Amino acid sequence: MAEKESLLNTLLGLSMIVEARDPYTGGHLWRVSQFSRLIAEEAGLSRRDIALCEIGGFLHDLGKVGVPDAILHKPDRLTDAEYAIIKTHPRVGGRLLTNHPLAGLAMEAVVGHHERPDGKGYPRGIAGDVIPEVARIVSIADAFDAMTSTRAYRKGMPMDKALTIVGNELGSQFDARLAKHFLASNTSDRLTHIVGHSEPGLPLHQCGSCGAPVVVRSAQRDGEHVYCRCCGSESRLHKHGATVQLEITGEMGDASVLAPDSDPDLIGAMVIDIAPHVL
Repeated sequence: MAEKESLLNTLLGLSMIVEARDPYTGGHLWRVSQFSRLIAEEAGLSRRDIALCEIGGFLHDLGKVGVPDAILHKPDRLTDAEYAIIKTHPRVGGRLLTNHPLAGLAMEAVVGHHERPDGKGYPRGIAGDVIPEVARIVSIADAFDAMTSTRAYRKGMPMDKALTIVGNELGSQFDARLAKHFLASNTSDRLTHIVGHSEPGLPLHQCGSCGAPVVVRSAQRDGEHVYCRCCGSESRLHKHGATVQLEITGEMGDASVLAPDSDPDLIGAMVIDIAPHVL
């Protein structure tokens, strides 16, 4: 068990480092994993299947390591050739997982999260229930987070608008049964504790210099420095109880503090929660 927990910890950490290449997606993997967990719970899945959805949500974009920065960060509309490269990331992720001892925990979500019930998705263009259930769940979670998250070229849309779009795409972009469970979850406040957050109880902050999202981690303490992954500007963290504020210092971070990394505390907590159900 201990060896497999270590492998899962490393795998989740690797995915987080891949995510860190894009400064505008801070917390995306955690949010997608939590939305996926929420849908699975609402759908009445077993505890093991709920855990697999959470893992799949966290690892779904692993293949984006193969997408060039110029395309990943492009603020304008992608050309057909650039979009074709973006569309390779599910297969690339699948290849990265091949022969990994824990590949079976996430392969279906990684390869299938851009498939659609109407068969217009990728990479295989499969349709309906042929698409693995975990992939159909992660697809909803991924799209919803993309709509509600701020990017370099647009602000995130209001949650209600994004939910309306999900409702309008039942049976076409999104699995109708599973999406209805997701829409039903809006009757609680669980969505609001995930949207715009990077981990439980920690909302994203906005860089005072460039406006990009800035992630504050639970392990960081009052007075420590926090850096914008987009422009590199430094802020001082003011943390008093549940109140968190950032104060721009006017300094810039160097390569040692801006290098992509993972969050061992967040990942460690996830592994403790998930491992007993899947390993």
